[in-house]
Amino acid sequence: MKAPCLKPLAAAALLTPLLATAQAATTVDLSYNGAPDPDKNAVHAFATHLQTLVKEKTDGEIELKLYPNSMLGEEQERMEQTMNSPSLNVASFAGMSPVVPEIFVSAIPFLFDDFEDARRFFDEGEYWQQVEEDLRERAGLELLAVVEEGGFLAFTNNKRPIASPEDFEGLRFRAMDPSQVALYEAFGASGTPIPWTDTYMGLKTGVADGQMNPPMYIILGSLNEVQDYLTLANIQYSDQFLVGNAAMIDGWDDELRQAFLDAVEEANDRAREYNESKVEERIAYLADNGMEVIRPNDDQLAAFRELGQPAYLDWLKEQDIDPNYIDTALEDAGFDDGDVDDNDDSDSR
Repeated sequence: MKAPCLKPLAAAALLTPLLATAQAATTVDLSYNGAPDPDKNAVHAFATHLQTLVKEKTDGEIELKLYPNSMLGEEQERMEQTMNSPSLNVASFAGMSPVVPEIFVSAIPFLFDDFEDARRFFDEGEYWQQVEEDLRERAGLELLAVVEEGGFLAFTNNKRPIASPEDFEGLRFRAMDPSQVALYEAFGASGTPIPWTDTYMGLKTGVADGQMNPPMYIILGSLNEVQDYLTLANIQYSDQFLVGNAAMIDGWDDELRQAFLDAVEEANDRAREYNESKVEERIAYLADNGMEVIRPNDDQLAAFRELGQPAYLDWLKEQDIDPNYIDTALEDAGFDDGDVDDNDDSDSR
């Protein structure tokens, strides 16, 4: 007896649920700080590139849902969510440092001369590989990318042009954390902690004379309205960190996981290219809107480094950071002598 033959419509009805199941996308939340505006938030530019590329490269098997403006919580809340659920997060130092305080080593001031130096440090360095391993072991998180958020930090103030450390004498600066206080004090200024949300008013009312941020954030916060001078000293590479739940990523098959990682790499490459292309445009914008731009020469930058690095390293030691991390990071950054506490050797690249 022949098997019954299904009519086309009946067969399609039976196949439809199976196809829907096979094609159903896994939705993964991606949270981060800042406005959903690529011109004002480099992290959002990265997130939108990543969203598109993940869907494309995984053939729709993974789709990202974006949550800008800390919609899913502040730094610690978002990190805990990523540790405990299948999700992604772009974390700042405030989110990362409670788990891997060694990350502060990557913010040693004047560690990099340019974008190429910084990218090589994070893409190829032994120090960063160790931080990645520590994060996975301690928190079950995969460190997927270092996301640029606007270039290098610059000094601003409303009192006088700053071209060398001596120009800091007697000024008061807004500090984001105690490490920045140590840096200002090394230059003869003082630092006072002020939250980012209060920075504009703090500068306007004279609570502080200056601050440091990349040009993007100076524009984002309209700080040019209350600051007259911009010093491009390449203080620190301004970055955040894409992390993902390691169990989620490990649970994908090899092909899907590789497609996702390829998307992360390509999105980061695009974001880097976009970010670097906008730096001079943003500096020009600040100059056109009333800020005097100061570009210290090599000798002046060396003077900043010779005072700033030892002060920051002293602060790291107070945090009980293993010296091996510091030595390895300095070697990765191209310093011949790992002990930059000796000012005579601190400019030995």
